Amino acid sequence: MALTVYGLPNCDTCKKARKWLDRFGVAYSFVDYRANPVPPATLKAWSQALGGWEKLVNKASTTWRTLLPQRKDPRTDPEWTLLLKEYPALIKRPVVVEGDDVSVGFTDNAFKKRFGK
Repeated sequence: MALTVYGLPNCDTCKKARKWLDRFGVAYSFVDYRANPVPPATLKAWSQALGGWEKLVNKASTTWRTLLPQRKDPRTDPEWTLLLKEYPALIKRPVVVEGDDVSVGFTDNAFKKRFGK
């Protein structure tokens, strides 16, 4: 099954994850989700796989902190997908997808466990 890493090319965490995958010879493709927006249905599937929108959105980010208060309380899937379409930097990085398996973020230990390295 193909491994896809979604993120932003200048994101330090994405760079670390990609270097780790390269170092251990794990084949993957990288998608810049600012240049190639993720369809709303995919965002919804990711949120469901992770256990909710709260797991997909980085509320510690500068982007989140600068949002107007009324934008910080989306209640429906369309509101969440619109928010993420407008502000793709709100998506936790990287999003690592292999089939139905979706994870966000990078740590050396989590990648070792996931990829058996």
